[in-house]
Amino acid sequence: MKLSKSIFDKEENDIDKFNELDLDKRSIVFYSEDISSFVYFEQIIHELTETMGHQICYVTSAKDDPILKSMNKNIMAFYIGNSEIVKLKFFLGLKARVLILTMPDLGTYHIKRSKTFPVHYVHVFHAMNSTHRNYRKGAFDHFDSIFCAGPHHVEEIKSTEQLYNLKQKNLVSCGYGLLDKLQKIKPLQTQEMRTKDGRKKILIAPSWGKKGLLETKGLELVKILLDADYRVIVRPHPMTVQKWPKIISRIENEFKDNSNFEMETDVSSFESIYSTYGLISDWSGIGFEYAFVCERPVIYVDVPHKNNNPDYNKIPYEPLESSIRNLIGKVISPTELESIPNIIESTYENIDHFKTKIQELRNETVFNFGQSGIKGAQEIVKILLKEKS
Repeated sequence: MKLSKSIFDKEENDIDKFNELDLDKRSIVFYSEDISSFVYFEQIIHELTETMGHQICYVTSAKDDPILKSMNKNIMAFYIGNSEIVKLKFFLGLKARVLILTMPDLGTYHIKRSKTFPVHYVHVFHAMNSTHRNYRKGAFDHFDSIFCAGPHHVEEIKSTEQLYNLKQKNLVSCGYGLLDKLQKIKPLQTQEMRTKDGRKKILIAPSWGKKGLLETKGLELVKILLDADYRVIVRPHPMTVQKWPKIISRIENEFKDNSNFEMETDVSSFESIYSTYGLISDWSGIGFEYAFVCERPVIYVDVPHKNNNPDYNKIPYEPLESSIRNLIGKVISPTELESIPNIIESTYENIDHFKTKIQELRNETVFNFGQSGIKGAQEIVKILLKEKS
């Protein structure tokens, strides 16, 4: 796609081309902050464009977003740049009927509600974690519709609306697109959980933060696992790579000569999720994805939780990521790391017990498992028809 220069920035982008479209051609717009966003939209977009035949616009701030080269005739992709000023101007002047995005905090930072057109704003979750502790206060207040991953999202948002006397949103029992994507490609995965010489593969994939697992215990944990003869794959959160690159470099340099160590910074690949014997995490949403798709337990190291909302206790629900960790796996103290090889063996030897419980919890906590794309697409069409009337 040929790029045109915007008057707002020296960087070339597609903003002018997007703005030239008739409103009917930009009725449904998806926004992607980076290349990782597409997997959360993918099932909905497939249903809209492939099954229903609707045309959509996909605007992205990632210059290397693969969607810009999509061959799908019903997807019009536009690069709008990554400058804060450009994005602010673009969203303030947006003319579209529906905008779907995974970013929270609408109206707080550079993603503002349009001042020129009554756009309907839809939030799609990029994790199953609860809304009232993991996100900032007011993170979802300015959306019109929320595509909830499970009943916990509905309960938490309704409670927040009541507590702060907020306008009621359209809360859709949708499901979680990434889970459905992982479930769909699961039969295609043929990787083994052991290396050719019989070592069990262990994936370390935590959240991020100053008190996070990798930031505080990464070196120690990797050494213990390597000394216990495991194959160790470290998959840092992208924010750890961005904010604490020295920690990543320190771990890489310490173990770079060990053939059983691997640092995986490409989070667009899902191979390690399917091919590992066990997962070690802290508070990351990957724990739900691994447990609910692979039907295997997770070992959680109980580092302090990152609390983004000091008033979260006013919502009378225990966050999902706290309430079910002991049910889908094993929670251990950071002081117990020396015993983690024994904990791995005892936990994964009892796989059948966990498998049954994980299946039950998945049914209880996830809407429309395997079908969220259908539900989401149907709801967008319903919103679109209402906005047109």
